[in-house]
Order: sequence, then structure tokens, then C-alpha cells
Amino acid sequence: MLKRLYQLLRPTDSAAPTIIPESEHHISKHDVSSAARKVISNLKQAGYSAYLVGGGVRDFLLDFHPKDFDVATNATPEQTKAVFKNARLIGRRFRIVHVRFGREVIEVTTFRDSPQQDQPKKDHNQSDKGILLRDNVYGDIRSDALRRDFTVNALYYDPEDGTIHDYTGGLKDLNERQLRIIGDPDARYKEDPVRMLRAVRFAAKLGFSLTSETEAPIREHANYLADIPPARLFEEVLKLFISGYATAILTQLREFGLLAYLFPGTESYLQEDDPYYQKLIFATVANTDKRLRNNKRVTPAFIYAAMLWPSLHARMHELINSHKVPPYEAMQQAAQGVISQQLSYTAIPKRFLIPMREIWNLQLRFDKRDSRRAHQTLEHPRFRAAYDFLLLREEAGEQLDGLGMWWTSFQDANAEEKGKLLKDVPSSGKGRQRRRRKKPRKNNNSGDNGDNKQS
Repeated sequence: MLKRLYQLLRPTDSAAPTIIPESEHHISKHDVSSAARKVISNLKQAGYSAYLVGGGVRDFLLDFHPKDFDVATNATPEQTKAVFKNARLIGRRFRIVHVRFGREVIEVTTFRDSPQQDQPKKDHNQSDKGILLRDNVYGDIRSDALRRDFTVNALYYDPEDGTIHDYTGGLKDLNERQLRIIGDPDARYKEDPVRMLRAVRFAAKLGFSLTSETEAPIREHANYLADIPPARLFEEVLKLFISGYATAILTQLREFGLLAYLFPGTESYLQEDDPYYQKLIFATVANTDKRLRNNKRVTPAFIYAAMLWPSLHARMHELINSHKVPPYEAMQQAAQGVISQQLSYTAIPKRFLIPMREIWNLQLRFDKRDSRRAHQTLEHPRFRAAYDFLLLREEAGEQLDGLGMWWTSFQDANAEEKGKLLKDVPSSGKGRQRRRRKKPRKNNNSGDNGDNKQS
């Protein structure tokens, strides 16, 4: 279908869009959420133009089912807000409007344009390195298309007349299954380095290849991610690792040198080709992908717990073995150092930071299996996530003397069977800290922190 559309509707003027009529594509306005259609209709009734844009149009053409619907309009944010009582303005870097319909939020953006040299800083501002700090210069639909990131995300659909408008060759790239950045790649990555992460994520999600000019600058400019605020990178980490394609994304993040700017400790340990850490991290992301495919819950606390575990694990055992620090105290000291370093790269909101530490702490409690403590551990609200992580540790090759199997049996056992399991616990198992065969490096408090298996 896409190939046929592209062959029939090649643009003759580079400034003019390819316009695809309703009869030549398979998108139905009824596939678009009623909330998005209402936003577009109300804006048009108020005298503005409005289109469905971005990933929703792209995914429809690829026979996916979009989860989010974004709208682009020539109305300014203030004008859009005036049309809807259920709207609010958000953002300073990019002014956008969220229009809420129950639990569904439609994001509405104003057509953007390239800034002029005398543009006021309140509308457009860049850092000394060229990174966009504010971009609120408004234009028309064509200028807006040229300001978007990738051609496949610059397709505009009008649900009222059914037409699709393509200003950048996005239809051709969809047909050829390739991801192409719009404009000069060096300049576009410099003005917003997060586009490099988006390139990796979209390529993995769509199964597309990056065009050579889109791919080439990524390794060179990976260090620009260091200038992105940690809070924004936290949001990008969620999109990367809770997308359902985390295994492919992790591989590409490492290939392009991007992981070091998200989880420096993890990347450092993965570079050592330690089979335990390699298996643990890749088992974590594979498990995350599987859970998402099965419509199971995944929490960032688990992702971060696993991703930061290599640094925590190595530092904790260094404190235990070299400095004779008791295990629980060693874990707290190691956790403090690992978290402090990670926060300078990606934020970890408190609502995830506390559960992450509980998942770690339970790894020590699992070894304490007298009757009282075993039952307390089983009733802990974070038991399931911590238990899943324990299984991942064993799966990766850590020698835990069957601890995972014991807890598997214990949680499913009746009272009599629990009593027998508790009676059979070896006394030497209480509080024992197992050593890794490979000696950890010294003075490295960095790490990654994540967990996919979680209830």
C-alpha cells in the first residue's frame, strides 16, 4: 500500500506537499480517538486549522495501533487554551497545551518556524553549544514539518476530509523502512541531543534502519547528552526501557556510545565483558520486553534496581571483603554512592527511589530464613519485585545456593510445607555473603539501576 501511494503521488514542487486523498490510504477517521477528533473539530470551528500529526499518523500507516494522538494547529497556545475549558498550558522550553478528556490527554502544539536572527530570547534561545533552551517561534504547517525530527513523524492527517499531507518525504521513508532526520543532522542533534535517543528508540520500535547521514553524527555528538537536564533524561529512560523494545534499544545505545551518558556505571562494567553483568542486564531488559508483551506491569524502580546493580554489587563486596564492613551497612554505603552518581546523569523520583532501595535491601533479607523473618519478608510490599530480581541474579549465573528455588517453594507452600522448609534451612545460610569469583574494581561508585520483573 505505501509503495503504491508513493509511486502515484510524487510531489512535483519541493515546496508543495504530497497530498494523499482518503481513497488512497487505509486510515479511517473512526480509528482516531474521539477526543482527538473533537479537539481538531473545535479548533476548526473556532477558525483555525488543525491536524493529527506525528506518531499517530505514522503508526496508522504501518498498521500499528497508536496509544497517543497529537494535534498541530496554527492557533497559539493561548488561543488553543481559550477554545477549551479542559485545557492547560505546560512547558517553558516548548509551550504546548494539554486538553483532557477524562483519563485521555490530547497534546496540542502550535506550528513552529525557524527563528530569525533578531528573535527575542523569550521566544527562542540556545546555549553556547547550540542546544535549544527555548523554541516558541510560530509559523505555518510547512515550516512546522521542517522543524520536526524525522520525516516519518512529519505527516499530517485531517480526519474531516481524510487527506494526508507530506512535506518531507516521510511516505517514501516509511515505504523504504528507514529513519531520516530532517535538515542538517549535525545541527539538529546539537540543538536537541535527545534526538539521538529518539533515533535509536524509533529504529528499534519500527524495525527501521537509520539512513547513513542520520546515523553518522551520533557517535560524534553522544557527549552532548551530558548537557541535558537529568529530569528530562529520566523521562527518556522510561521511553527507552519501557517501550517493549528494550533489548534492541540497549544494544544500539551501547553501539553508539549513548548508554554511558545515561548509566555510566553500567556501561563501564559491561565493557569489561564480565559474563555475569552482561547476562544480568540483558536478562533484565528481555524480561521487561516479555512482560510488556503480556500486558504485565513494569515499574521504573525495577529497571533502575537492575541497571545500577553492577556498581552497587561490586562496591558492596569491596566494602565487605576489603574493609570488613558488615553486609547491611556495606549495602547502605554503596547505595548512597551509586545513587549520588546516578542522579547527576538521570533523575530518579522519590516514588521510584524508595522502592528501588527496598528491592536491594530484600536481597540481603532473602538469606535470613528463620520463621519470623521469612514470613515478614514474604509479606513485604516489595517482595514480588525483589523475588523476581533474585531469580534474574541466579539466571545470570550468581551462585546463591538455590535461594531462588527455596523462595519459590516457600511462597506457594501450605503451613505444614512452610514449616518443613524452614526446618531444613542450613544454619550457615543465615546472613552469609557470597563472593563473586572476579575481584571487583576499586573506587568505582557508578552504576545502573533497573528492574523489569515486578508485580
